[in-house]
Amino acid sequence: MISLFKSYKTTEEKRQNKKELLLGLFSGIMLGISFPPVPFFGIVFLAFLPYLFVLVRRDSLASINRFTYFTAFWFNLIALYWVGSWTEEADPFLMISGVALIFFNPLLFLIPSTLYYITKKYLSGLAALLLLPVFFVFYEYIYTVSDFRFPWLTLGNSLAYYNSFIQIADIIGVYGLTLLLLYINILIFILLGRKLSNKWAKLICIFTLINLFAVPIIYGLYKTNNFKVSKEKVKIGLIQPNLNPWKKWEAGDLNEQLDLYLSLSKSAVDEGAEVIVWPESALPVYLMTGSYKKQVERIKRFIDSNRIYLVTGMPDATFFFDENTAPEDAKKTESGTLYTSYNSILYFQPDTEEVIKYAKIKLVPFGEKVPLVEHIPLLGDIIKWNVGISSWNTGREIVVFNSSNSNLKIGGVICIESIYPDFCAQFVQKGAEILVIVTNDSWYGNSSGPYQHKEFASLRAVENRRSLVRAANGGISCLIDPLGRTIEMTQMFERTYIVVEASLENPKTFYTKYPLLLPNTALSITIIIMLIGTAGKIYELTNKKKSKT
Repeated sequence: MISLFKSYKTTEEKRQNKKELLLGLFSGIMLGISFPPVPFFGIVFLAFLPYLFVLVRRDSLASINRFTYFTAFWFNLIALYWVGSWTEEADPFLMISGVALIFFNPLLFLIPSTLYYITKKYLSGLAALLLLPVFFVFYEYIYTVSDFRFPWLTLGNSLAYYNSFIQIADIIGVYGLTLLLLYINILIFILLGRKLSNKWAKLICIFTLINLFAVPIIYGLYKTNNFKVSKEKVKIGLIQPNLNPWKKWEAGDLNEQLDLYLSLSKSAVDEGAEVIVWPESALPVYLMTGSYKKQVERIKRFIDSNRIYLVTGMPDATFFFDENTAPEDAKKTESGTLYTSYNSILYFQPDTEEVIKYAKIKLVPFGEKVPLVEHIPLLGDIIKWNVGISSWNTGREIVVFNSSNSNLKIGGVICIESIYPDFCAQFVQKGAEILVIVTNDSWYGNSSGPYQHKEFASLRAVENRRSLVRAANGGISCLIDPLGRTIEMTQMFERTYIVVEASLENPKTFYTKYPLLLPNTALSITIIIMLIGTAGKIYELTNKKKSKT
């Protein structure tokens, strides 16, 4: 009886396969450690070389995608190990989601590798290689608009530490940085791995490679030395309460938490803060539903007496006692009352009862919203965190906080929204002079996650040439200037506040005006390649039928 598990590979083929897997492992590790907080200078510009050496040797789609998945798995494991939290108090569902992500996320890397295969088959190997960066940008953008989106590993994010290099993001954005680093990898690979018999072809390749490095660096040096920061500034107090995110949702003394926020805020006001920022979900209650009037009054008294503005993350809910007025995505309480709930930012102003609200639009899949729950409501009952925050409604409108008694225009985003470049640009398009991020990265302990999240924010500052402040529950709270430089920051897991002076900027960058230029170009090219592939497949099938007849 022949064993089902018998290998038909020769000894040489097995040896070659092991070598290729080692190369894939090497690429995966280099990509993983190229992301913050590990600042291995320059490694990202070489990280794809081992992968490319194997990729060009493989001809079948199955072998290309198996190898791509293997490489991407190690990349994801190293860069995203923290998603499961793995802290003592972590929710089991969060751990399961973290493990699932490590295995699911590499599947998305099969999109560019499949498009590479189609191009190689119906055009040429060189064309496929040169279009691979375009296919990566296509995949990175498409991922951001899917229901399962978690585009944390956009390749351009790995360049966050390279301040001079990333200045060109005010033109090309993070997707342009992805293109640059991939083309640098590919040109180095061509020079090392392909025999360029044509002397001129080799010279063009070298010249292009030098310019891919030189142009961003020269542009970056020019910008950092000549950018004029606006003289109009505002002092902002960033409050970092360092509350245990797992326990603050339990029943407890709400007034004690509010005492802490107001005490830290008063210290910031005493140092000249004109705006106070509290982190995401600062208080674990639906503050504005009418059930917490005393707490709201305390906040209002503080704001009015100190003449300051407050930007705070806060859960928010609306109840509908008339079914005809409820939106389609309204949920039901146990008593049958319809309601919507949002992860929100509330904007309090002095001398007015009006509270401006922004409801989070880019929700974390599974963590804040179960994908496809609108179509399969049962999923919402099955998949739920112990802390009960996996069923937020999706916000619908981008809001810029602009009060009637102040010229200050604030764009406030919540947590993971800051990793969506074109989304953040929309706040600036609507007039935001400064970007504010409220977040709570404490779920993930002192892991890579909070540091990555903070560094990625510097790209949003550069893309839009806006000062950016972060208020994080347990850190890292900071000020990032329009050049992407961290001016002041807190440490992880300290109860503190900082008062920073942030510039208010008005001009809009090229990227801010046209944030989807590169993604749409990549989309157009990809559609053309897919049409070529489809036409090629139809031609093959037609020829097969003719040969049979």
